[in-house]
Amino acid sequence: MKPNAPAAPALSPISALSPLDGRYAGRLAALRPFMSEQGYMHRRVQVEIAWFIALSDAGFAEFAPLTPGARTYLLGLVKNFSEADAAAIKEIEKTTNHDVKAVEYWIKSRFEARPELEKAAEFVHFACTSEDINNTSHALQLKGGRDQVLLPALDQIIDKLRAMAHAYAGVPMLSRTHGQTASPTTVGKELANVVVRLAGARERIAAVPLMGKMNGAVGNYNAHLSAWPDFDWEAFSRKVVETPEPLGLGLTFQPYSIQIEPHDYMAELFDAMARANTILIDLARDIWGYVSLGYFKQKLKAGEIGSSTMPHKVNPIDFENAEGNLGLANALLRHLSEKLPISRWQRDLTDSTVLRNMGVAMGYAVLAYHSLMTGLNKLELNEEALAADLDASWEVLAEPIQTVMRRFGVPGAYEKLKEVTRGKTVTAEALHALIRSLEIPSAEKERLLALTPASYVGKAAELAQRA
Repeated sequence: MKPNAPAAPALSPISALSPLDGRYAGRLAALRPFMSEQGYMHRRVQVEIAWFIALSDAGFAEFAPLTPGARTYLLGLVKNFSEADAAAIKEIEKTTNHDVKAVEYWIKSRFEARPELEKAAEFVHFACTSEDINNTSHALQLKGGRDQVLLPALDQIIDKLRAMAHAYAGVPMLSRTHGQTASPTTVGKELANVVVRLAGARERIAAVPLMGKMNGAVGNYNAHLSAWPDFDWEAFSRKVVETPEPLGLGLTFQPYSIQIEPHDYMAELFDAMARANTILIDLARDIWGYVSLGYFKQKLKAGEIGSSTMPHKVNPIDFENAEGNLGLANALLRHLSEKLPISRWQRDLTDSTVLRNMGVAMGYAVLAYHSLMTGLNKLELNEEALAADLDASWEVLAEPIQTVMRRFGVPGAYEKLKEVTRGKTVTAEALHALIRSLEIPSAEKERLLALTPASYVGKAAELAQRA
């Protein structure tokens, strides 16, 4: 006889399998009401109740309109849905081995001692397939997670970067293309570049319509029409899906589907999220590099340790954590967007288990956004380091000098500057000697002689302020 297996330890942050529910649980509390299994059950109850109330208003002789008291009670089941309610549904599921049926039975159990509702109990989940409830619940989960957690977190980053872009709009900075010194820019302009990219990506996330279908087992209203053949079930379904909450779902109606909603909108949403995350990976790596160059210092926090053996270190860990978690988010988001629009024939179940990881993908993204905000709030600009870097890079003025030479027809302008500067340490004195030797108007000579690497920034400051 086999010995009894040890009892599973009570779940706590330190024993959780996923770091999202373990080490980082506190940072993702806002996402959990939407994207957890409890959140999923909550949305299922919401969909079932909305459908049930709408059926009572459809004009069927067999289901009279609900009284105001019954409506208030039903909407209260949604509004006050609790962890205890979710646990009760899970207990029913132990018998049904079917999660949607467990939700149906739980709702019916809440009709006890209410004759009006008990009489109409068979209209709970009427003519619905499980996927009618699930696809709309997933859309509601995404609606809450996107609009109330992910986008606000992204907006914080955009606002912070925009404020930094404006504050540092006129602070000159040496550019590096291919890792080599290049035409100067300003710190603000480089941050403005990210602001504009990220704002566009944010709008693409927000613009994706969240869709829902409620059309039966294979998308043709078969069961609906068997009960009331002359009723416009498609218009009814559209009304339930598109009517704002709480009486409807506030989603976009999907008129064509197999058993499952096609998930194309999900793929579009997850691709849009991944694009924003890719921009942020780019930002995290650049800021990491600027910290390494000394362009930014990081505010110290009492008690923090940067290395177990090197006491001097203040590591850019927030940007490293963000980069790693953005990568994890994108790996999941890309799998979701590639897999979910594919279903064998009228339905297979491969999407079901994958969809349960939407919150994991969103969780890693939100976790990364928090890390980025923490890192950005620690940054302090080191203008001395920026100025020193520029002052050691006079070779970058080869570009304006040869451009002015070309304007006035000096032959071989590019080649002359290449001979003087390429691969060499270039001094202000050497460039000034070259400028004085040029056959160009004296006013242009004076303008070039007054130029420094720190002043050669073009429209950078103006562009930064416009972001």
